[in-house]
Amino acid sequence: MTLSLDLLLGFALFALVTSITPGPNNTMLLASGVNFGFNRTIPHMLGITCGFFVLVVAVGFGLGAVFQRYPLLYTILRYVGAAYLLYLAWKIARSGPVGDSGDGEGKPISYLGAAAFQWVNPKAWIMAIGAISTYTPMQGYFTNVLVIAAVFAIINLPSVGVWAACGTLLRNVLKDRRWLRAFNWGMAALLVISLYPLLLESFA
Repeated sequence: MTLSLDLLLGFALFALVTSITPGPNNTMLLASGVNFGFNRTIPHMLGITCGFFVLVVAVGFGLGAVFQRYPLLYTILRYVGAAYLLYLAWKIARSGPVGDSGDGEGKPISYLGAAAFQWVNPKAWIMAIGAISTYTPMQGYFTNVLVIAAVFAIINLPSVGVWAACGTLLRNVLKDRRWLRAFNWGMAALLVISLYPLLLESFA
């Protein structure tokens, strides 16, 4: 079966829903929009989309099978991701106030940092594996993998951009140091809470 129009439209809906719903990436983009503004968050957005594109292609070309054969590697990756997520939550919680110049203290996540994070982001792996296993026909498989990855990237970039834009709109509301501190700690808490399924599975 080739990648038909109906299948492609179904996948596009899957890509939109998974890209725009809350998760570690979007939580960090919302916080970055508040603390650094939209323009300074663009490298972060591009890093997410490009890093995820490479991840989807890698899963499609066989990396997912490696984790199925060696599940310990996937477990290690998940815990490395959890540790990095806790580090990012701490950085968000400690972000400085929005200054008069319109820029927060510190630096936003870089393009490379955001791209690398996709490889330890549990939600990104679930999205990539779901896209390849559910929506990629075997006939013309390698071409279909590239099409799926490209369509995902095209939908992903504006989807994550919505979160950065929403954060930017909140900047004026959060110029008060106390409100900004509360917001940053709240975003950090959401990132930590996103680890709950992993912890629940570990201690079950």
